[in-house]
Amino acid sequence: MKNQSTELLFELSRSGRRCHRLPQVDLPIGPAEELIPSDFLAAAPPALPEVGEIDLIRHFVNLSARNMSIDTNFYPLGSCTMKYNPKRHERLSALPGLADLHPLTPDEASQGMLQILWELQNILAEIAGLHAVSLQPAAGAHGELTALLVAAAYFRDRGEKRSRVLIPDSAHGTNPASAVIAGFDVVSVKSNNKGLTDLDDLKAKLDERTAVFMITNPNTLGLFDDQIQTITEMLHGHGALVYLDGANMNAILGKTRPGDFGIDMMHYNVHKTFTGPHGAGGPGAGPIAVRHTLDEYLPAPVVVKVGDEYRLDNDRPKSIGRVRSFFGNVGILLRGYFYIRTLGPDGLREVTENAVLNANYLLACLKHAYDVPYGDRCMHEFVASAKALRKERKISAMDVAKRLLDFGYHAPTVYFPLVVPEALMIEPTETESKETLDGFAAAMLQIKDEDPEFLAQAPHTLGISRPNEVQAAKTPKLTWKPSS
Repeated sequence: MKNQSTELLFELSRSGRRCHRLPQVDLPIGPAEELIPSDFLAAAPPALPEVGEIDLIRHFVNLSARNMSIDTNFYPLGSCTMKYNPKRHERLSALPGLADLHPLTPDEASQGMLQILWELQNILAEIAGLHAVSLQPAAGAHGELTALLVAAAYFRDRGEKRSRVLIPDSAHGTNPASAVIAGFDVVSVKSNNKGLTDLDDLKAKLDERTAVFMITNPNTLGLFDDQIQTITEMLHGHGALVYLDGANMNAILGKTRPGDFGIDMMHYNVHKTFTGPHGAGGPGAGPIAVRHTLDEYLPAPVVVKVGDEYRLDNDRPKSIGRVRSFFGNVGILLRGYFYIRTLGPDGLREVTENAVLNANYLLACLKHAYDVPYGDRCMHEFVASAKALRKERKISAMDVAKRLLDFGYHAPTVYFPLVVPEALMIEPTETESKETLDGFAAAMLQIKDEDPEFLAQAPHTLGISRPNEVQAAKTPKLTWKPSS
């Protein structure tokens, strides 16, 4: 007998079953053919599932119970910070005056919301050490693209033909993708033997064609590139801009500001830095902050304050235009605002201190068992390697990741960054307790000594073990056909 959570709703469907009953229409009606042009009428009703309410509820509740989420499991997911989403912010964001506000409400009737967004713009500018902010981008990568379009508009306005974006070889994969979509050519810059930017390689590739250097600092190895001021001076000396991928702001929040060490523009990931919910492809928010020389090119509108009133300013002749419908994903921005206001400046600084402390504690617990190629210390995350385990015992990073699922832990990011073979990228965040970290470390140490053949079949406790991921990606099953 099949479990209702493993069957499709179409398989549960029985003709005539309903979750609702609509009232009789109390207006005169006629045949659909008389009311709707024939070109818009289907030959037959859509084959939608017909189920009773209790079957529907059980189906989705059982599915949800099989989900792994930040509310149920530890996510040591390096590169993509996954920290606890405080429920206080969920409640505040659901207040009727915020959640029920229609996006087409006139400015004069939206003063409370506009004030919040105006304050958030200013707060994010202050945290970044920059001058202006756009809240429109819908995710981190969207923020990257938006900032690069701003850079392109800036150089175009100056009559400069700059075609290249320089990106370190340890960068997030979205960086080169965003640069290409924005119309630039991508040039990779090597890392040195310390995992930092190779200044000689950067110097060799830096010329009058360079528009932007994109850097993540701290980088994806969990290291703060202390050459950053030299780097920004080199770029500015050639008239180019420096972009900071803000994915790792969790490591410097309240401690240092990107604008102070020479950054011209950056994005925030609200889910990584300010605990917006994240998953299933969205929604998200990726606000960007820029130096004053780039302000006039930001997407329109931005929130401005005129006297005691707030309004959306669309009168921006040099703007790159709108990059998101309405004002972006305001519900996620609200959660970021409430997080910042809850903690205040001292609390934000404590976030960084605890994130760095937790990462270094885990590093100390594991570095004698797993190689850590770059550094005995880290910022908010570190990259271990299963290279030696693979060579000596035929245990891969994938084996470790899959086995962790049996212990109730989400796997860390594996095989990234590419500069570390058999990479295991681990970030505990500041919201996890010492007991959780100790349990995760114990699992990692146990896995290292387990039988390779046993590990090759992990996970052992879940409904699916090792699906053919290549086949699933290349030939996904996206359709359903009703049985005859």
